[in-house]
Amino acid sequence: MREEQIKYRLFAKQLRANMTEAEKALWYHLRAKRFLGIRFYRQKIIGRYIVDFVSLEAKVVIELDGSQHLDNVEYDESRTYYLETQGFQVIRFWNQEILTNMRNALDIIALHISNSPLPPSAPSPVNGGRE
Repeated sequence: MREEQIKYRLFAKQLRANMTEAEKALWYHLRAKRFLGIRFYRQKIIGRYIVDFVSLEAKVVIELDGSQHLDNVEYDESRTYYLETQGFQVIRFWNQEILTNMRNALDIIALHISNSPLPPSAPSPVNGGRE
C-alpha cells in the first residue's frame, strides 16, 4: 500500500474517532441501514478526498460544514466537482442545520436519494429457488 493511502486511511480513522456533534447526530440516523434501508459509510475515502458520509449504492455524498468552510470555498467547489464527475450527488448542510432541524435534513437527503438511480435488486429465483 502506498504511503499516501496509509496517510489517508489513518486520517479517516482519526476523523471517525473525533466526530463533531452534528456528525454524531446525523450518524445516529444513517448508521446500520436505519435510514431507508440504505448503507452509509462515514469518513470514507473517495479518490483523494475523505467525505463525511456516503452511500455508495445511492451515489450520494453528505457533507457537514462548520465555520472553517467559509475560508475554503474554492477547495469545497473543486471537491464537489470531482465527486460529481465520479457520479455522486453532493448534499451540503451547515452543522447548525443538522443540530437544529434534523427532520428537514433527513427529508432533503431522502429527496436526493429518491431522485438517485439505485441499482436494480437481484431478480427472484425461478420457482422460489426450487427446481
